[in-house]
Amino acid sequence: MDTVTTTGLTKSYGRQVVVQGLDLRVPEGCVYGFLGPNGSGKSTTMKMLLSLVRPTAGEVLVLGEPMNRSTRRRQLARIGSLIESPPGYGHLTGGENLRLVQRSLGLDEAQVDRAVRSVRLEEQLDKKVAHYSLGMKQRLGIAMALAREPRLLVLDEPTNGLDPAGIEEIRELLRRLAGRGVTVMVSSHLLGEVDKAADVFGILSAGRLLFQGSREQLFAAAVPDLLIDTSDPHRARAVLDDRVAARVDGGSLRIPGIDDQGTARVVADLVGAGAPVYGVRREEQSLEDVFMDLTRGGRL
Repeated sequence: MDTVTTTGLTKSYGRQVVVQGLDLRVPEGCVYGFLGPNGSGKSTTMKMLLSLVRPTAGEVLVLGEPMNRSTRRRQLARIGSLIESPPGYGHLTGGENLRLVQRSLGLDEAQVDRAVRSVRLEEQLDKKVAHYSLGMKQRLGIAMALAREPRLLVLDEPTNGLDPAGIEEIRELLRRLAGRGVTVMVSSHLLGEVDKAADVFGILSAGRLLFQGSREQLFAAAVPDLLIDTSDPHRARAVLDDRVAARVDGGSLRIPGIDDQGTARVVADLVGAGAPVYGVRREEQSLEDVFMDLTRGGRL
């Protein structure tokens, strides 16, 4: 079952289309990494999922039910979120802010205590939020989102302001939550951290969904550069002439965007022409490499 499903989700402001025709599928009990450059429409999409922004067109289903103004109150009781700025009144302490959440949602003390422990904020509850660091405010915001023990957790840049140890703690928290059946949708510019936490990725660029699927599917969809190791790369380049967009890179010939069948033809041509070939390999890629390639070209 998918926790979040959207069909043709679109948001326009006048003639400016911010999000266009999104068909999202966020599986239950996963960490869904929602990635995209600044201005790609991630935050707007998350706000539409939470009914904070009304879609221009399309449909949002959350936990199998439509998300709209008439269902929003009931739906939000099952959803925790941290969007953009961390919540909290600066003139109150962290504990006082949490008690406000507890009273407004009718939560018991144990729920709040579990949320505070999960983000390791126990020793900071007596401080005023105005004196919190950005990282502490992020922890408080996540605790507020977790206190209702949601089935869906929507987090926009949850590790902003955290040190490396704090980032690792949040990553482990997201994995634990998913292991307990909570669906986590998280956006972040820290691609390496998302790569370590997420099961499924959605990549957005200019309001369009370029890719959605597992890490394995993502790396299979992206074609890394081919490197042909040769003792005479200039001769190898001359053999291929203009049939492929090859260029000399040190002691190798680099060919971008060529599939396995094309690779076999190129190697056969080089060997047939007597060009020395002693290694054929794909360049190793990180999630950041794949992300930059997809969002630069706007393609898979």
